[in-house]
Amino acid sequence: QVQLVESGGGLVQAGGSLRLSCAASGGTISFYAVGWFRQAPGKEREFVATTARSGGTTYYANSVKGRFTVSRDNAKNTVYLQMNGLKAEDTAAYYCAARGPTYYSATFYIRPDEYATWGQGTQVTVSS
Repeated sequence: QVQLVESGGGLVQAGGSLRLSCAASGGTISFYAVGWFRQAPGKEREFVATTARSGGTTYYANSVKGRFTVSRDNAKNTVYLQMNGLKAEDTAAYYCAARGPTYYSATFYIRPDEYATWGQGTQVTVSS
């Protein structure tokens, strides 16, 4: 089963950018659907973005649409979340998750319980 490690979090001013990485080991991430989620203190884990197993299908939460971009680098076995125009309300621990391995599919998943494998998370703090 694939293991995931997130990195790239940190402290940034409102309006700034960060790129989160989700590095996979023990498996080929291109065979998995991958989702990004976040959880702020006292709140439930919420969906942020996802890329389907096919890689060509992406889907975003309305709160981040137009500001965040999810992408894959299969050669590096890594999925990225580029975050631009960060806002204070984006402050949270960010997690990547994988579902699979699966056959080639454009299906995407937005519920946490649809993913079996999770990384440990990386903290993003946006100062206003």
